[in-house]
Amino acid sequence: MTLLPLLRFSSVEGCARGLLLFAVAFAGLFFSPLLFAHGVEEGDALFIEQASGAQLLPFIYLGAKHMVTGYDHLLFLAGVIFFLYRMKEVGIYVTLFAVGHSVTLLYGVLSETNVNAYMVDAIIGFSVIYKAMDNLGAFRRWFGFQPNTKAAVLIFGFFHGFGLATKLQDFTLSDDGLVANILAFNVGVEIGQLMALSVILIAMNFWRRSDVFPRQAFAANVLLMSTGFMLMGYQLTGLYSVS
Repeated sequence: MTLLPLLRFSSVEGCARGLLLFAVAFAGLFFSPLLFAHGVEEGDALFIEQASGAQLLPFIYLGAKHMVTGYDHLLFLAGVIFFLYRMKEVGIYVTLFAVGHSVTLLYGVLSETNVNAYMVDAIIGFSVIYKAMDNLGAFRRWFGFQPNTKAAVLIFGFFHGFGLATKLQDFTLSDDGLVANILAFNVGVEIGQLMALSVILIAMNFWRRSDVFPRQAFAANVLLMSTGFMLMGYQLTGLYSVS
């Protein structure tokens, strides 16, 4: 389901609303610590560097914590479930996302495959833009086609997994217990995702029952898209500043 019947981009009111929301998103994110919040806390970083042997529970905790505080992953996930009303559909899409980021998280760390963190995080920002545009029905309206939504969630899941992997690759990980610890971290990521998803779904269900949801859904997805542009722009700025 999309907001295609509600789109009126040619209207003055619609354009003004979009520009206003973009300005609010720009100002809020530019001065917000969110742009810098997706790292690893000093205490957690010290533990990761010093960990030796299988440390299953601590790594499960770290994985869950990282996902719950991973606002870029959660923004994409919120966009994915925005118009999903049946739990079966939610389960399918969330599973595709989980499979995607689990594969590349494990592969990236265990194979020591290095990717540019700024580029990957920029693509993650673009995934937020994509999902907001999809929710707004922009692809069919502007380009005359509708991308496969399930395939897109899986593909973007791969990039989100590499984004998680780059955070761990910043540290010197001990080979002793590495496989067990990375698997535990991934389990924690899934637990954190389910926790965050539960909160999002509860909030969404209350919101959907209100009479203003169709009107506010348009504004929310414009704001989501604006946030994605800011996240992508920040990462691209970092990429070009270090190149």
